[in-house]
Amino acid sequence: MEFLLILLAVVAICAVLAGPALRRRRARAALSGGPHGPGPADAAAAYGFLPPEQLDVRLPGPDPELLAAVEEARRTQDWKPAAELLSRTHDPEQRWQRVQTLAGAAVRELADAPGTGGLWLRHWRVVAPEDAGGAVVQAEFLVQQALRDPSSQDYRMILEEARTVCAEAARLAPEDVAPLIVELGVARGMGAGQAEFQSLWERVVSRAPQHMGAHLAALRYWSAKWHGSREQAEAFARRAAAGAAKGSLLPALPLFAVHDHLPEVNVVQGLYRSEVITHAIEAAQFAALHAPADHPVLPHVRHLLVWFLVNAERYPEAIEQLRRVDGHIGAVPWSYAADPVAAYTAYRAVALAGGESPGAKNRWL
Repeated sequence: MEFLLILLAVVAICAVLAGPALRRRRARAALSGGPHGPGPADAAAAYGFLPPEQLDVRLPGPDPELLAAVEEARRTQDWKPAAELLSRTHDPEQRWQRVQTLAGAAVRELADAPGTGGLWLRHWRVVAPEDAGGAVVQAEFLVQQALRDPSSQDYRMILEEARTVCAEAARLAPEDVAPLIVELGVARGMGAGQAEFQSLWERVVSRAPQHMGAHLAALRYWSAKWHGSREQAEAFARRAAAGAAKGSLLPALPLFAVHDHLPEVNVVQGLYRSEVITHAIEAAQFAALHAPADHPVLPHVRHLLVWFLVNAERYPEAIEQLRRVDGHIGAVPWSYAADPVAAYTAYRAVALAGGESPGAKNRWL
């Protein structure tokens, strides 16, 4: 009888230890479509997720009006829908996100068709030089264009032009914080000193103290190796999170700071379950839970949570976030990958395979 009890205890211990390994094996099988599980596309379809060809890499979340304006500009070179949309976009977070997207669309078009791509933005500025929306989009366009190739001999000249257009945009819309956020990018690109950058940052937060997009823009400065350091970036993020108002997304900022400074090669077992990362994940989950459901930056937080939760093998929680963002993947960390769709679908497959412990699948359907 005693031998039987010992045998049962050994079996129970082995089952506990084998559980995580089995889930990891299922995840690897899902990525390869091997014999131990369905392929990624089959698993995604079973959960109601979209196939890779239907994933939109332009935005982190849905914004049909913005996508319609971008598509109209690309197809017909008509800038008026974009101008009209920005003229009635008064929420500072949404306005900044739309400015970034419009500028990014023009940058990509120019890259695809040098000399002719993005003509709609140039037409916008020529025909309506006093339109504040056109000015701030052009300023952001110049910053993004310069940062595509910092080694270019025109790099500093383009950033100087961006600074001039920022001032013009601020003159046309003194209440708009977007030109100041664009100027943060100019300062970062120009290698501004910390005192100069801090002075500019104080102007930003005096106007929009809870602006998540502005904080993400500033975090890039403190995370850059030639400006700041990991300690400075994390201290900046912690201070912002500590001063967060109710419903703010700022408690999620430390998660972005941690992501900026993860080692390129992870040789530390359990890194993603460490105390620092666990606290950052939980703070981001808290922010996502309490922020307005339509917050323009909320999808950015959810996408990064997916990445961290999968790496921490917290698969059901990752699936919960995936259900809220699937369809649009224009966000960090996927946008850092050479193939954002492949990166996103790989993580999605791991989450789905890892979440198929008994009862997990039905719990998230």
